[in-house]
Amino acid sequence: MSVKRQRATGRTAGGRAAAVLAAVVCGTALLPGAAWAAGDGTGYVFADGARQVKGAVSNLDAEQLEAGRTYRDTIKKDGKLYYRVDLDAQQNAYVSVVAVPKAGGKAAYGDGIKVSLQDGSSTQCGYQDTNFGPSEFPRPITAYAHRTLAPESTSCRQAGAYYVLVERDSQAESDPADWQLEIRFLTEPGVTKTGPTALPENWASGTPQPPAGGPQRRTGGAGLTDATSLRQGEWRTDIRPGQTLFYRVPVDWGQQLFTSAELGSSPAADTYVPHALVLSLANPAGGHVEQDSLTYDGDQVTMALDPQRPVAYENRFSSDEGTSGLRFAGWYYLSATLSPEIAKTYGDKPLPLTLRVNLTGRPTSGPAYDGAAGPFTVTDEDRDAAASGQSGPQAAESGTLRVVGVAGIGVGTVLVLGLGAWWLLARRAAGAGPMPG
Repeated sequence: MSVKRQRATGRTAGGRAAAVLAAVVCGTALLPGAAWAAGDGTGYVFADGARQVKGAVSNLDAEQLEAGRTYRDTIKKDGKLYYRVDLDAQQNAYVSVVAVPKAGGKAAYGDGIKVSLQDGSSTQCGYQDTNFGPSEFPRPITAYAHRTLAPESTSCRQAGAYYVLVERDSQAESDPADWQLEIRFLTEPGVTKTGPTALPENWASGTPQPPAGGPQRRTGGAGLTDATSLRQGEWRTDIRPGQTLFYRVPVDWGQQLFTSAELGSSPAADTYVPHALVLSLANPAGGHVEQDSLTYDGDQVTMALDPQRPVAYENRFSSDEGTSGLRFAGWYYLSATLSPEIAKTYGDKPLPLTLRVNLTGRPTSGPAYDGAAGPFTVTDEDRDAAASGQSGPQAAESGTLRVVGVAGIGVGTVLVLGLGAWWLLARRAAGAGPMPG
């Protein structure tokens, strides 16, 4: 009887172990991965797991943001919201906002968002003001505030509480609906050795030849988190009136990014639509770098963002916003928006769009950070994601699956060995008495 009970218990344990092994080997499909939630009526895909936060009307009531996290909030027309971040005396800090108006609303020239970072004495550490410009239609726009520890500056260097102020500027005729906000707080380590702060006088500003290889199909994402990865090449997609497509490109230290867009021809009427396509560039911290637009009349038309300096640490000390934005390596974000006015003349069908991406310059080592670079670097995994077209969540899921796959093999081996040991023990126990057949 004892042996029967032992064998029965062994079968139960073996079944449980086999179930665990099956879960390890086969259950990877159940791992949490690239699930994300779309914004209400905006068409924008917000970061999965973004925490809801409530901006305060007074700085002393502001909720604290944690570094490395993403948040969501809303802002009313002409609203002002405060958040708090606690900083040490060593790190640069960045708080970015993606302002997402409701689709189909009305916008006016000058509508936009301003993000600033202040200390307890209202000293302005850094700010950025981004608006829709002459293209008067709502779309996601980015801006960031930063604390940059410049060697010659003594302000905003103390450890303690700092306040992020987000302001929405709107004209009287603008849509009064709330805007959704996606907020990110990142820190950048200091450097162990101070390098040059002056920019080189000469740099390659000539536009390179178009990338070789012909167009390849790659559909864009619907948000920064959802952005489709690109490497150098010519990338073909379709875009609907009012739609914004997001892409990201890994740009290493010492490299230059050149981007252009071509909107394909349409058989419909030849009516001019000003600012029909807007192309924007944001840096790895979510800061706005540059934007431009083109006019469409039914014939194919191209545009290119202005050439920018190579990515370099010393760029951050420039007074030019475009140069200052190219201050670190990492993922740079491209967004393309087709004006909703296109639908009135050319219909609501998508138009063909091609993006051309050139990366020039040999990657360099970058600054000697006093700590992990975090998002401000380009890894082999990033280059793989750019080659395959993965979004951020997809790349993270692939990395998780690789780790779990290796771990699964290890756990499976342990389980198999454990089952073997159980079988031997059962056989030995069976030697003490008759083993039922």
